[in-house]
Amino acid sequence: MSVDRNTSGTDSPAARLQALFEGHRLTPTQRRIAHSMVRRAADVPFLSSVELAELAGVSQPSVTRFAVALGFDGYPALRRHLREVAPVEQAPEAGSYNEYQQAVEAEIENLRHLAEVLADPRPVQRAGRLIAASRPLPVLGLRAAAAQAYGFAYFAAKVHPDVRLLHEGGTMIQDRIDAAVRAGATALLCFALPRHPREVVDTLAYAKEAGLTVVTVADSAFAPVAKVSDLLLPAAVGTGLAFDTACAPMLLGRVLLEAMCDDLPDAQARLEEFDARAAARGLFVD
Repeated sequence: MSVDRNTSGTDSPAARLQALFEGHRLTPTQRRIAHSMVRRAADVPFLSSVELAELAGVSQPSVTRFAVALGFDGYPALRRHLREVAPVEQAPEAGSYNEYQQAVEAEIENLRHLAEVLADPRPVQRAGRLIAASRPLPVLGLRAAAAQAYGFAYFAAKVHPDVRLLHEGGTMIQDRIDAAVRAGATALLCFALPRHPREVVDTLAYAKEAGLTVVTVADSAFAPVAKVSDLLLPAAVGTGLAFDTACAPMLLGRVLLEAMCDDLPDAQARLEEFDARAAARGLFVD
């Protein structure tokens, strides 16, 4: 498996943390800790092991074992390393914000992180080429990610000749992948968000066995779908409200649409044709 991580050429705290984790075989619990550290990259050098454990929803000994797995004597050595080689200013306190404002501020930070990742456009450009070349193009998104997949497929169908939305699970989903492969599909695009359904992981494994190149937009490079993805594009979700918010994954989906259009020579002509037909039908009021 070859998975493109979200380490870009930028020198952001999140990118430095991603580089630190690269090359280590982490357990699911350790991936959870790593994911939490990336999401709070600016704060991590100032967190105790207990605070990091609470942030990640794991035990304090798990944090210690995680630091040892990265090659440090313990968590204090890991934190000291982060302070020495990747000094950052501690983020200002958000105590003056109410819970709704804090959720918005967290999403703004997720979008800033995404902008840093996109400083290296090559992973998205590669993904755009892969999905543009796949005829048909299956687009998978189940449960929480169904809306992301639907939104992408809606717009992609305006420029791509054959987009097939897979947003309902069940026993038919593998049949639909088989049909797409028989029709000539070479890639599958997946949107995967927490909580990650087991069916998504199983479906991506099946798609790879069927010969499809799997491109995945997920909340983290350490998400469970990483092991069954050929190219993973990460965009963090917000967790400050009762239900996760997914502004960054949605925006990354739109960026991916742009990259796909760049590799479809007749994309602009198809859009103009749609606009002409929409005007003739009086489809829109504006």
